[in-house]
Amino acid sequence: MSGEATEVPSELEAAIEENPEAVAEFVRRLDAVNELLDVVALGESALTDEMARDLADTTSTLAESADGLATDETVGLAESVGQNGAELQETLETLVTLQETGALDELVELASVVSLLTAALDDDMVRSLAATGSSLGELAQTAADEETHDGLETVLRSVGDAEQQPDERVGALGLVKAARDPDVQYGLGYVLAIARAIGQNRRPADDT
Repeated sequence: MSGEATEVPSELEAAIEENPEAVAEFVRRLDAVNELLDVVALGESALTDEMARDLADTTSTLAESADGLATDETVGLAESVGQNGAELQETLETLVTLQETGALDELVELASVVSLLTAALDDDMVRSLAATGSSLGELAQTAADEETHDGLETVLRSVGDAEQQPDERVGALGLVKAARDPDVQYGLGYVLAIARAIGQNRRPADDT
């Protein structure tokens, strides 16, 4: 037994001699751990009963807060943020830019004005605006018709061409003379066709 006891210290001494720096580092860390344990023990002994209760209540509150945050909604929000991180970052950068330039405040004020105007509209005004929007929609649909579009384009182009011509005073003799011009004849025919179409749309149903 004594031989085994003397053999172990000799092996330990040999290991220390081979790695003195590692052993010194281990001892330093062991001292630091002992000091930390002493501080913890000192802190525990210094806690009064009231401080211990407060600490327990705080820990309990934190645990309850963690449970409250761990809802399906917050988990879903976290997943959404993770999946759209790049888009969220760009959005936040845009908001920061708007805030720095003062445009964000202007947008908020504009939204407030729009909300105020919306709240100030009564039912008659809403119906009137709806009717106006419907009429504008019908007008836009009619203007988008191929025949109507071509006709309006012809008239507008002709007005532009006529604007480039010099002003000329034309009397009765001039009208007779112009009536022989093939271009004038085609123009009169187009105008008469428009007049005929207007009459057909404006004539009362009982006027036969």
